[in-house]
Amino acid sequence: MPDVVVVGQVARDLVLGVDALPDAGGSADVRHRRELLGGKGANQAVGCRQLGLSVAIVGVVGDDHPGVQVLREAERDGIDVGGVVRRAGATTALLLDVVEQAPGGSSSDGGVRRLLEDVPDEVLLRTEDVKAAAGVLAGARMVLVQLQQPGPAVLAALDAARAAGVPVLADGAPDGDDVRDAVLRTARVLRADDTEAGQLVGRELRSTEDTVAAARELRERGPAVVALASPEGANVVAWDGGHVVLPLIGGAPADPTGGGDAFVAGLAAALLRGQDPETAGWWGSAAAALTVTHLGGRPDLDLTRVEATARDARREHDGS
Repeated sequence: MPDVVVVGQVARDLVLGVDALPDAGGSADVRHRRELLGGKGANQAVGCRQLGLSVAIVGVVGDDHPGVQVLREAERDGIDVGGVVRRAGATTALLLDVVEQAPGGSSSDGGVRRLLEDVPDEVLLRTEDVKAAAGVLAGARMVLVQLQQPGPAVLAALDAARAAGVPVLADGAPDGDDVRDAVLRTARVLRADDTEAGQLVGRELRSTEDTVAAARELRERGPAVVALASPEGANVVAWDGGHVVLPLIGGAPADPTGGGDAFVAGLAAALLRGQDPETAGWWGSAAAALTVTHLGGRPDLDLTRVEATARDARREHDGS
């Protein structure tokens, strides 16, 4: 059975790098192009697999050619796709990531991203999709649940994991107070970006200090570990009796797409290997930093490199 089951989005990613978007009626040359397996769920699954975990994914694609392609790519990545539904008559989700780069610059010079999403309702998870995969979820060591999926599907995933005694890492902020409350009761680990963190606590977070307070508040409501992004460019990880503020690692990102998903993969991999929450936070930060150096959200991770990057960043931060 897999170490990790990811419950979330499976999509086709089209990544384009341009010098600048054209004005109305104009055109622009594409300097960089990638077409590949993507979506938040798939990116997290790929990251976990690259960090040495066995992985299955529960999601939905259409019965079109792109759906066939992304499932083949996932299988080549070593991901079990038996829990992915091929919905009859549905169109596989497409994510278009357009990144403006400085003319003549490389992919590491930093860029401005615009993300366009075509995610038909038919390729969102339904309760019956999750229930059909309950056996897969029950055999995992950890279930990663994307809270951007419809509430009933999120609740079904939480119920299946709870019934089997499998810890949940929940990512994002759900719609509806009932789903949020269920997440806080059930999730062992909670991860959110700065906007999602504000939604979880019902107020805007304006600073890292606000984020620390929110992390403590959310942890007291149930999760053992809470990891939140700060609007000031840091990550806060809180646990029973402590917290740490982690600075962003590396320079300006070539493309921020996928940084949060890589953080989740690094966090999950560390915790499943018995690392403490602070170390797990550094692993997440390192995985994110290594992912945003290239265009597109697909991670390109290596366990040894993530460990080394995390260790070096922690030493620099601690002044040792």
